[in-house]
Amino acid sequence: MRVVIQRVASARVTVDGEAVGSIGGGLLALLGVHVDDNQGDADWLLDKMLDLRIFQNAEGKFDQSLQETGGGLLVVSQFTLLANTRKGRRPSFSEAARPEQAIPLYERFAARARAHGIPTATGRFGASMQVELVNDGPVTIILDSRDR
Repeated sequence: MRVVIQRVASARVTVDGEAVGSIGGGLLALLGVHVDDNQGDADWLLDKMLDLRIFQNAEGKFDQSLQETGGGLLVVSQFTLLANTRKGRRPSFSEAARPEQAIPLYERFAARARAHGIPTATGRFGASMQVELVNDGPVTIILDSRDR
């Protein structure tokens, strides 16, 4: 499982012109599920992300986590994060999980964030989405469950 997180002042995802999820300050998480991923990977990745100290304290140092700031989380599915570009010019997405495997892990990721008390919004799995964000910093970090 791979997630690209961006610290945001605000973020919103729309489908066919309709806003389906939005947050104020917090994190935008673009989430890709690998064919080998399981619930343990989703849990580990969420816990790692929630505990990252990437928000500034009063002295301007990265010293606070999302949980400490009370910020929101917008989770957007993005299978293209699992693109294999080693050969040729056309990416292969064979390492991305099929929807029947990916959807439950995506939903678990968001549900566990809510269970931690994080205000959590989501995109619409499998839809063509437009994501708008105001990157704060900018701060962009990539986490991969295979790095644990």
